[in-house]
This record gives sequence, C-alpha cells and structure tokens, in this order.
Amino acid sequence: MIFEQIDAGGDRNFSYLIGDEESHLCAVVDPGYDTSKLEARVKDLGLTVAYILNTHTHNDHTAGNGVFHTGAVKLAAYKDARVHPDVHLNHGDVIQVGTQRIEILFTPGHYVDAICILVNGKLMTGDTLFVGCIGGSFAQGANTENQFHSLYDVIMKLDDSVEVYPGHDYGPTPSSTIGHERVHNPFLTRSNFQEFVWLKEHWDEYKVEHGIP
Repeated sequence: MIFEQIDAGGDRNFSYLIGDEESHLCAVVDPGYDTSKLEARVKDLGLTVAYILNTHTHNDHTAGNGVFHTGAVKLAAYKDARVHPDVHLNHGDVIQVGTQRIEILFTPGHYVDAICILVNGKLMTGDTLFVGCIGGSFAQGANTENQFHSLYDVIMKLDDSVEVYPGHDYGPTPSSTIGHERVHNPFLTRSNFQEFVWLKEHWDEYKVEHGIP
C-alpha cells in the first residue's frame, strides 16, 4: 500500500493519498484549498485516481474535490452529505481500491456527516479526533453527545496499535496511535459525558493550567 499525509493548505489541513501498487489505482482523501502537492504525488507515483473521499463536508476538506472529480472518478462521502456524493457511504461500508480495503466508520459530532476512514491499520479521523485534542462540536450541524459516542463507542473500540492521522496538524506530532491518545488525550480520559462537556467548555483554561500550547 502507498499511504501519504500531504499538506493541503488552509488551516494546517492534511489531505491523504491511499494507493494500490498492483493496480496503480488510488483514493484521495479531503482535497483542500491547495491541491498542488496532492496532484503532484499522484502524478509522480503514476497513479490513477478512482475515488475522492471526504471525512466531512466542511469546505476546507472538500474545496479541491472538483480538481479530481472528472471522468470515471467517484466522489464518496456519508450518504446524506451535502456534496451529493456518487457513492453514499454508511457505517461499516467498504470501498475497494485495487487490493486495498478501505473501511468506513460513521462518527458524527464535529459535523453531522463525519466519517473516519480505516485502511491497513491507519485511521484518517478528519476533525473528529486530533493528536491531543478533538474537533469542535458547538457549531451548526454539530452535536456534542454524538461526538462523545463517536469517540468512546466507535474510535476507542479500535486496537491500540491503529495509527491516527487527523485532518489538521494541530497537535505536537502530525500523527499518533489509538493507544497513545487513549492515555494522553485529555478528552479521552473523561469518566463520563458531563466531564467531557465540562472540558470542552473550559478547554482554554485547562490548557493554561496544564501547560498545553
């Protein structure tokens, strides 16, 4: 498998490239405002884009869809996503790119159509989970209770060895693991939903108190 984390401009956005070495097909994940590096890697590796996948439909994760959405390339997103996908995804669905099996996890909360994308032990989390933090859930289309469920009952059920690749470079490192986040991410060590909400509401003070940049 070819797997690359790529700078997508915007607010420290990441795009991802999932490639299959046998078929030379690939999927691009969250094409952002700047697709130049993503386009260059597809070309340099001699790959053909088969799918565009959006972890959610905030514009900084979909702005570059049109660059790739031509010809036989299919846009895949959650079934009710406002981008009107060609492939309507739901929890547990699988997309096959050559020999690469890409599994979809429905993880609403940061946004109503949020998904995470799992392939060969690598989890692209969009804005659901960052390294050391999580996405917001107080804006339109967000839901804190759904986010708590998505984090604790879906993502945290994965094995500790699964690698975490977020939608933004907001943490101390560009990637992490489920095991590391389970122990070190303050939002994932809450004992109940009330504590989770309290931390979201007092995050700025918490960061100052605990020396988190």
